[in-house]
Amino acid sequence: MTDFLKSIIKESKNEFASLVEDGIQAGDVASYIDTGSYVFNALLSGSMYGGLPSNKITAIAGESATGKTFFALGICKHFLDKDQDAGVIYFETESALTKDIIEERGIDSKRMVIMPVTTVQQFRTEAIRIIDKYLEQPEADRKPIMFVLDSLGMLSTTKEIEDTASGSETRDMTRAQLVKGTFRVLTLKLGQAKVPMIVTNHTYDQMGSMFPQKVMGGGSGLQYAASTIVFLSKKKEKEGTEVVGNIIHCKLQKSRITKENSMVDVSLRYKGGLNKHYGLLELAEQAGVFKKVSTRFELPDGSKRYGKEILHNPDQFFTEEVMQQIEEYAKEKFSYAGEI
Repeated sequence: MTDFLKSIIKESKNEFASLVEDGIQAGDVASYIDTGSYVFNALLSGSMYGGLPSNKITAIAGESATGKTFFALGICKHFLDKDQDAGVIYFETESALTKDIIEERGIDSKRMVIMPVTTVQQFRTEAIRIIDKYLEQPEADRKPIMFVLDSLGMLSTTKEIEDTASGSETRDMTRAQLVKGTFRVLTLKLGQAKVPMIVTNHTYDQMGSMFPQKVMGGGSGLQYAASTIVFLSKKKEKEGTEVVGNIIHCKLQKSRITKENSMVDVSLRYKGGLNKHYGLLELAEQAGVFKKVSTRFELPDGSKRYGKEILHNPDQFFTEEVMQQIEEYAKEKFSYAGEI
């Protein structure tokens, strides 16, 4: 039977077709991109040392000012830091980014392209053109690239622009279909090219029930295409009376890798971005590595420390042995199979 199946693959002349035993080129996740937060990595991949799937679409959705762009930029930084030959194509729809904002976050601006796009059609044309050009290169010559679309909700359509110019106030009812068609084409191409993509999007309250639910705008196109969807909400983080950033509550709305409806909190500071160790204290307590005793934590060596002291000196208290135990618990807590 194997010989017969191999003959089918050969006759199909589909360069991406393969026996499952040999790996699924557009489906298997070969690697992950560090997000800059141990607990956010665990939420997305089931491992504190994982992160974003390297060949899938990941959607980050939330209300205005919940840190969607900062999340995306932080991941871009880690992606570029991991490989000095890597590059980022950043499709920007909000005219919100500046060179200073990007460079202040430690991103190598020489390896990042800002591609302003106004309409769904323009984004689709540019993205497919770049992917096709990328796939034309011999596989050995392809350097890692990542796509970011920030944000889907701000993309207009050609018809909407034409109607606005003519003074018409008719709503473009074809936008959702255009978005769905765009991601139908892009999803497989991104998988074949092993190119990860982050899409930010807005959420709104869906009325009509006793308890309104948060849903993404833009129709069902991204909902179907994304491998992972994370909903963000926030509250202010203070040191004394000074607001120093936000605590971002992350809920896994959809995932093909880890358990849906899992939740973590991360700290996004105005200076310094994502706090890498925030949330580890809670995971360590849940795992039984640290034990809560009144207002302090009892460590494996029997000593007792306040949470703030531990977080201010993470390398001292989150030793290799402690991190290994937390990692084992994180795999069990977030992964379907207990491992990635």
